[in-house]
Amino acid sequence: MGFKWVDVLDIAIELDEQYPDVDPMQISFPDLYQKVMDLEQFDDDPSHCGEKILEAIQMAWIEEKD
Repeated sequence: MGFKWVDVLDIAIELDEQYPDVDPMQISFPDLYQKVMDLEQFDDDPSHCGEKILEAIQMAWIEEKD
């Protein structure tokens, strides 16, 4: 079973593993959205994502980097 948009922390951990050289503080929401969509384990409706979800993923990824 894959990740859903609500799996913010799991997505952030996976993004950190897949893209270690990306600075989550500098990523744009369109780029972040695409990176989440490109995750092999991601399995949710693309239209269920909004700015609040992307913001939560970005914050979790920033914390994961620290």
